[in-house]
Amino acid sequence: MSAVLTAGTMRSAGKARAAWDPWLLGCTFLLLALGVIMVYSASVAYADREMHNSMYFLMRHAAYAVLGLLFMAFTMRTRVRWWEKAGPFLLLLGIASLCVVLIPGISVHINGSSRWIRLGIVNLQPSEFMKLFMVVYVAGYLVRKQEALKNFTQGIVMVSLVVAAIGILLLLEPDMGSLVVITITVFSMLFLGGVRFWHFMCVLGAGIGSMVLLTLVSPYRMARATSFLNPWADPYNTGFQLVQALIAFGRGEWFGVGLGASVQKLFYLPAAHTDFVFAVMGEELGLIAVLGVMAVFGIIIARAFVIARQAEATGQIYGARLAQGLGLLLGSQAMINMGVNMGLLPTKGLTLPFVSYGGSSMIMSCIAMGLLLLIGREARAGGWGKS
Repeated sequence: MSAVLTAGTMRSAGKARAAWDPWLLGCTFLLLALGVIMVYSASVAYADREMHNSMYFLMRHAAYAVLGLLFMAFTMRTRVRWWEKAGPFLLLLGIASLCVVLIPGISVHINGSSRWIRLGIVNLQPSEFMKLFMVVYVAGYLVRKQEALKNFTQGIVMVSLVVAAIGILLLLEPDMGSLVVITITVFSMLFLGGVRFWHFMCVLGAGIGSMVLLTLVSPYRMARATSFLNPWADPYNTGFQLVQALIAFGRGEWFGVGLGASVQKLFYLPAAHTDFVFAVMGEELGLIAVLGVMAVFGIIIARAFVIARQAEATGQIYGARLAQGLGLLLGSQAMINMGVNMGLLPTKGLTLPFVSYGGSSMIMSCIAMGLLLLIGREARAGGWGKS
């Protein structure tokens, strides 16, 4: 009797310890709430003029947030091993969707890019899901090839070829921003996964060289890459967007001009509710809010690596590699978006996870967070989630 009670108590205690990470949950809900508020504030004038409904983007963004939470909840009820097995199939699905988006008549052409597939009343952006699928696949590759990672071909060349193939498809859209995020995330995962340092440096050098070459041969990319260095040199053309963003940050000072009181969102700052919602936040809520958002993403990255360490300690190597990749994915996209908004990086069409308007980005971010929470729970359960 006592043995049965003891075993039952141990199982109950194990399940009790396997709670969802409160830090990640808190950060997610905080960013989602902030996103709903800021998207409405940043889009109200534009929505009223273009859509004749000031709440148009608010309602759609709120719907995306709810849908994202549903996907996150579903992901949290799966098993990590399912994702490990599905990795190669998700990669093929992502590549196929990137091919479909290049077919004329199927894709939606917006602002010179063909990145979306129209599905009724919504547009699907395959490149957003390709980022997540690539992380899921590479995490599995690092586990399957764990003994061969020191080999140049098996360790880094094969993955580099996959990244190159995906990169070609992304550049045809074009979507340089997504390619940068995928490249940073994947090669960071390879480095953390144990590839040889000089192998890593060789491929990293080749990757940087390729990026530079692609920039030099394209006047459009060259203008974007150089305009952020001195946007005031051409404030009404190549530097216009960044100049307006910098004005927004300058007006915000420490505590902002007040929620809803932004001037830059009134048709001065392009993409105010998508790529540059962070600048509107800086104007309305000030430097304190900007630093707070940075801190929240810092917590997400830190928790991802804590979860990775917990998973590795319990022998869940795939979960550890996946957690590292998810933390790098969300963190790198957030840092690039914030860097672009503040003029520290060339302009890229990347959203701020959980905050910017965009259904595909929202769903991808929520699934990634659901996976992090799932890995954390299974790791704290010490393998209980495997059964």
